[in-house]
Amino acid sequence: MAVLDVHQRELRNLRLSVTDRCNLRCAYCMPEEEYTWLARDQILDFEELALLVDAFVLAGVDKVRLTGGEPLVRRDLDVLVEMLARKPELRDLALTTNGILLAGLAQRLKRAGLHRVTVSLDTLHPERFLALTRRDEHAAVLAGLEAARSAGFTHTKIDSVVLRGTNEDELAALVEHGKRVDAEVRFIEYMDVGGATKWSMDRVVPRAEILERLSAEYGAITPLHEDGSAPAERFLLADGTVFGIIASTSAPFCGRCDRSRVTADGQWFLCLYARLGIDLRGRLRAGATREELAAGIERVWTGRGDRGAEERLVHHQRGALAPREELATNPHLEMHTRGG
Repeated sequence: MAVLDVHQRELRNLRLSVTDRCNLRCAYCMPEEEYTWLARDQILDFEELALLVDAFVLAGVDKVRLTGGEPLVRRDLDVLVEMLARKPELRDLALTTNGILLAGLAQRLKRAGLHRVTVSLDTLHPERFLALTRRDEHAAVLAGLEAARSAGFTHTKIDSVVLRGTNEDELAALVEHGKRVDAEVRFIEYMDVGGATKWSMDRVVPRAEILERLSAEYGAITPLHEDGSAPAERFLLADGTVFGIIASTSAPFCGRCDRSRVTADGQWFLCLYARLGIDLRGRLRAGATREELAAGIERVWTGRGDRGAEERLVHHQRGALAPREELATNPHLEMHTRGG
């Protein structure tokens, strides 16, 4: 029987962060110069991460996405992928990456049993990429996308955060690039999550404007009215191309959210906007079995009432979720710590 929270949302989807480190410094996620990192001895090893996944599977999870930070900076990640891919209950095992290291690892990840990859790519202009990420790695990301296709990955997605004044003029170009590399583009509204200390509403390009801009290029766009808990609303162009929009800022989907997040040091967050996590590492290292962990996970989930994005939507003086000073003392608020 499905485990339901107070809003009748199932526990199905786990974002599992394997590191808080990242090899980019994207303006919408990591705009500061210095960061407070998780202590090395608190980071879970692969056996601990796999045991936590076992517990979540017992509680009903059947989809796991590996995240970071940048997950591919975690050494030998394909070993963890192989451990998780052996679990028949997992219907979907995916990875979100910035793509920089993907060209050298795509074949290993595919052989290990990874099902899908999502690559972050916000611009097709190298100079914009450098300004946005503060790293000259644009060519590596494009090579990573090509390597994913060559390795045999299908259902690949490109995640593009749309920022006013930065890349809103590239929407059609990104769609066309997605066609070339057999990837579905998902446009993401700029979100006021932890770490987005420069966030302001005037930088957000909302779903309605994204559709308007794409309609000017492609003509009529047909919504695909799909059931399910996926964050993206998907749309169809006249030539059969499908793209998605994740409108968490202007049109939250809290009512169907079935996902939660575990950080690389074992803190469980029930909502992307949650300020407090639940310590699973302590219970794990105290010797709790997967059955005991699963029972605790179920108890917590049945009391879950989080609707963080909807609460932010009605905030009259909406700004950054947390100031830089608070992030320095509580790195678990950072998006690069808790994953996307």
